[in-house]
Amino acid sequence: MQIEHIAWQVKEPVALAKWYAEHLGLKIVRQGKGPALAHFLADDSGRVVIEIYNNPAASIPDYTAQSPLLLHLAFVVADIRENADRLVAAGATLVEDISTTHAGDELAMLRDPWGFPLQLVKRAVPMF
Repeated sequence: MQIEHIAWQVKEPVALAKWYAEHLGLKIVRQGKGPALAHFLADDSGRVVIEIYNNPAASIPDYTAQSPLLLHLAFVVADIRENADRLVAAGATLVEDISTTHAGDELAMLRDPWGFPLQLVKRAVPMF
């Protein structure tokens, strides 16, 4: 088995998809026109895909009220400070500034303009 995608319910999938494409470098690979307005976004590898949608049959979680430790989307970056500052300038908010783990990984936690947690990661030893 292979993971195809991970999905979450959001308030404004069209605007969020545009922001993720513009500021996180994701590419919209499929978009729906129905009531859910589902958007599938892929990273540079084309193998990691997220789906964002607004299905009227489900409520929208209050992501801003949840700890980012419960759920977040992590991005590998070469320069955490530069990317954090750039994303904050684009409407994200800084939740936790740069910290270093016992393994030597650098991490920062932000929220996108809709409150979903985004983590920036610079690994001491890359996973891939």
